Amino acid sequence: MYTTIVDNTPLIKVSSAKHEANYAVNGSLMNPLEAFYASLAACAAVYAKKACKELGIPAAGIEIGCKPFAGPGGPLTLARFKTEVRFPEQFTAEQKTKILDSIAYCAVKDIVANGPSIEFQVSEI
Repeated sequence: MYTTIVDNTPLIKVSSAKHEANYAVNGSLMNPLEAFYASLAACAAVYAKKACKELGIPAAGIEIGCKPFAGPGGPLTLARFKTEVRFPEQFTAEQKTKILDSIAYCAVKDIVANGPSIEFQVSEI
């Protein structure tokens, strides 16, 4: 479970059993939407590292850039999310392909892509 206690500051602290994440609504830290986009970039990095491990090569130097594109509903809608990967020159074409294919299967991306089947509930306890 993830929990937060709302107060009158611009900061938001979310805790889980093991970790804590901090956000803000005044620009001093990422807001939750920016953190969501960052989680997609982080997921791409996780899958790149996994692929490199399977290939027996170091992941050092791979650069991943991600950019969200708003949909017709404005900045709070997501129509497209572009992930660009730059490899160090020692990577072969075959290694690059395997890493790119791995990144395409990012679990966070899959949850977003299949999101219409997610049921969200809000209730008072």
